[in-house]
Amino acid sequence: MKYLPFAEPGKAPFPERMRPNDLDEVVGQGKILGSGGPLRTLIERGDYRSLLFWGPPGSGKTTVGQIISRRSGAEFVHLSAALSGVKEVKAVLEHSRESFELEGKRDLLFLDEIHRFTRNQQDVLLSYLEAGSIIFIGATTENPSFTLNAALLSRCQLFVFSSLSSEDIVGLVRRAIGDEKGLGGQFKITAEAERAIIALSDGDARRALTTTELVASIATGEMIDVPLVERAVQHKGLNYDRSGEEHYNLISALHKSIRNSDPDAALYWLARMVEGGEDPRYIARRLIRVASEDVGLADPQGLRIALEAREAVDAIGLPECDLALAQAAVYLACAPKSNALYVGLTAAREDVRNLPTQPVPLHLRNAPTNLMKDLSYGNGYKYAHDYEEGIAQMECLPPSLAGRTYYSPTKRGDEKTLSERLDKIRRSHGQQET
Repeated sequence: MKYLPFAEPGKAPFPERMRPNDLDEVVGQGKILGSGGPLRTLIERGDYRSLLFWGPPGSGKTTVGQIISRRSGAEFVHLSAALSGVKEVKAVLEHSRESFELEGKRDLLFLDEIHRFTRNQQDVLLSYLEAGSIIFIGATTENPSFTLNAALLSRCQLFVFSSLSSEDIVGLVRRAIGDEKGLGGQFKITAEAERAIIALSDGDARRALTTTELVASIATGEMIDVPLVERAVQHKGLNYDRSGEEHYNLISALHKSIRNSDPDAALYWLARMVEGGEDPRYIARRLIRVASEDVGLADPQGLRIALEAREAVDAIGLPECDLALAQAAVYLACAPKSNALYVGLTAAREDVRNLPTQPVPLHLRNAPTNLMKDLSYGNGYKYAHDYEEGIAQMECLPPSLAGRTYYSPTKRGDEKTLSERLDKIRRSHGQQET
């Protein structure tokens, strides 16, 4: 069993040295840790129930766990579900139960990346949480409703941690520069350099502190400016997990920006995904879906362009295919929009699923055998090309659905012409005008 001790100043990594020791030192999370905040209230009352912390890296989850450990007098046991198995977790749970039964003392188990455990593996925690023999905090960067089982969620109080704001990061950087535990006031920093560190940190306190230390380590004078920051940090790292919630958040943002005819937003979200390392084939597949779902027959060219972008991805890959994806995204964003196909197919599928299965009307069936002819297959069929307009007065839906309208084109783009044509067709069928 390995316990994570509190770091000694000057010997631990820079972010550890700067880690807050009490709630008043915590930067950000004002909604839950500010005066009267729900998590702060629980901690100050000594109500050490089982907790789940959900938030991005560097938002203070481990820090708050350590503060609770210090306040409660419990031994802080830090395990990661990415590195530790159920056997190690169970050993901690058993040790805490024995201490609780013999001495009335509990350990605090801080299980990081709890989403890495399967739902069955998470069950090992349940009986110990029920007994209250351990103070438990599970931390995750993934949406708990997708990754944690219902039994565990019902036994824990969930708190959501947010990325640090720009103001939070500035305060953190200034404290790191001036504090004796940090750089001890040896440096000054320009406002532009602060903004550069804000952009590089992406709301992650640990990344902001690591960047500040790295910049200071290559400084030749006492001033930290933008060129120094750029020299120290060659490339911005992005928080992006191709299998996690952010993956779905970003593709949703891209799809909805295109649907709302916003090419600038579409390019931004596309760039976020490409820079984050998303598979370009996945992006191309979603653009094909957008072309059919949101542009549809208002501009049939959109589907062709999306398909050609998919071909470009296969032909040349990244980084060269990025412009083909951008071309498709911008074209679809600027194209006239119609979801009439989506609405129509959805309505037809609902009827298929919810209504009794309808037989194909006899006049629409082929009759390749004499038996089928004797059974009236094909009787009453009217060949459309025999009529002047190429339209026969013939119902093609089952009798119980006769007259049902699934496709109602908009008056936008190419669908305006289709709408006028369809109005004429439906009048010739004796249906109501759309």
